[in-house]
Amino acid sequence: MNAESSGKAGVPQPKLQRIAVLFLLSTWGWQAGAQSDPKAALQQADTAFRAGYQAMQAGKLNEAQQDFADVVRLAPQLAEGHVALGVSLMQLEREQEAIPEFETALKLKPGDSGAEANLAMAHEAVARSLAAAGKPTEAEAQLQAALGVLPEEAPNPQRAELQDELGSILAQEKRWAEAETAFREALRLSPLEEKAIAPHMHLGAVLVEEKQFPAALEELNKAAEAAPGNALTQFQLGRGLAAAGKDEEAEPHLKTALQLNPQLSGVAQELAMALQRLGRQEESIPLFQQAIAQEPKNAQALTNLGLALTETGKARDAVPYFHRALAEAPNDPVVHEDLGVAELQQSHFDEAIAEFERARELDPRNPQLHYDLGLAYKFKDRMDDAARELTKAASLDPSLPDPPYTLGILWMQLGKLDEAATQLNIALALRPSNGDGWALLGSVLKQLDRRADAETALRRAIALVPNQPGPHITLASILAEDGKKDEAAAERKVAAGLSRTAVSRQRAMLSTNAGNQLLQRGEIADAVSRYQDAIAADPAYAEAHAQLALAYARQGRAEESAAERTKAEGLREPN
Repeated sequence: MNAESSGKAGVPQPKLQRIAVLFLLSTWGWQAGAQSDPKAALQQADTAFRAGYQAMQAGKLNEAQQDFADVVRLAPQLAEGHVALGVSLMQLEREQEAIPEFETALKLKPGDSGAEANLAMAHEAVARSLAAAGKPTEAEAQLQAALGVLPEEAPNPQRAELQDELGSILAQEKRWAEAETAFREALRLSPLEEKAIAPHMHLGAVLVEEKQFPAALEELNKAAEAAPGNALTQFQLGRGLAAAGKDEEAEPHLKTALQLNPQLSGVAQELAMALQRLGRQEESIPLFQQAIAQEPKNAQALTNLGLALTETGKARDAVPYFHRALAEAPNDPVVHEDLGVAELQQSHFDEAIAEFERARELDPRNPQLHYDLGLAYKFKDRMDDAARELTKAASLDPSLPDPPYTLGILWMQLGKLDEAATQLNIALALRPSNGDGWALLGSVLKQLDRRADAETALRRAIALVPNQPGPHITLASILAEDGKKDEAAAERKVAAGLSRTAVSRQRAMLSTNAGNQLLQRGEIADAVSRYQDAIAADPAYAEAHAQLALAYARQGRAEESAAERTKAEGLREPN
């Protein structure tokens, strides 16, 4: 910005009042000091002041500063001359030089409100420069100095603004409690407290960091209500709702912020993470890509994009993003872990093990890392290593059901049935809704000839996963051994029916997938045929009806499309 034309952007403009120098000097009985001709000095000072004022009005700031410097030289006891010189220096963005001029003015004329306001502005401008240069301690000192020259009574807009800036610097230093105090003081000093958008928004953001979510959301809502078309207020409200675990409520505010200002830093990433937590991975991917386009070295966005790709079956595409994240954060165990998961999904077991081992080194007390590593060792048939890591995971967090469950499977595969039963019982006590786990336990107990316990476990499995044939088959075997032939026959009959259903569903899924590929290529008639094959194999498969409705719509067969859509919706309704 050209210093000849304007002051620093964002800083309130200093105040300069036109004054009659000769009148003031004569009123105060000024003595010219070393001047041999006081009257001539007075006339020169008056002329210099008038010239400076006119130059200021014309935007000739350098000329104005030189004229006001002459005023101060000719009339050093005139407070207004020092104020004028200070104002001209501020307009030239030389705020540090302006400060002593305003301080001198206040010594000459204590309590002068104009000098006080301008001195506070100079300190504020210096503070902003220091904060931008990464010197928060020095910036804080400047703001405290600015506050020290202003009256404390409310309302006081200038003091309120300074308190808001002080709170922002304290927040950057993560001094949350002090920042909160500053923002509350800013609200107290604001003339219309309910319309003080920035302090409400800033206070809300600090309260989010302090996890005081009800109070935080109250403040953020005030800011958003006062400025609903402001992207930043919408972003901060969405961010606060997300931090409070209210991702569904956060979504519309974050979307509004993104629409209002697509380039606002952090919005795309925050919305993407909210969608990711809601299980909407596909929707999160383009938003993470947008965030990375804005900040190519954003390790968190790179990592989360890799995770979203992995969880949508695109592990191969995810790997380069994890490597980019590691280039920025090589010692982040989360990135190593997520990269290991992507490698594991591709059956790259050695690569996965290397990443999990590195993550474990960085965070040895993390039970999930030991579990991941144990699972990878198991896939590589390194059973002793797998057992060690799974056992470690269970000891670090006994509330996790996955380590004992996987350990139970491992012992079962090694023929250590007693150990397998023990671990499966632990896992099922932690997660009793695991129908597959009860079926597995029932099978292990049967092999241990604990038929009564096995029957109990299998009946639990059947109650939880009634459409799986396996538990019925195992239960039928136990009942037959106990001489309960009719009951065994009934279970075998159920299992046979379920097996036929499973085969039919598998055929329907294959035909539907084939139809989807044809539909993507625009081969609509062939796609319709495949969807019809799927429905013939399994009339209860909702996805086939839904896709057939889409294909019919592409052919212009509106009534048939609507009928298939209705069938799909009916089949998807809970029983």
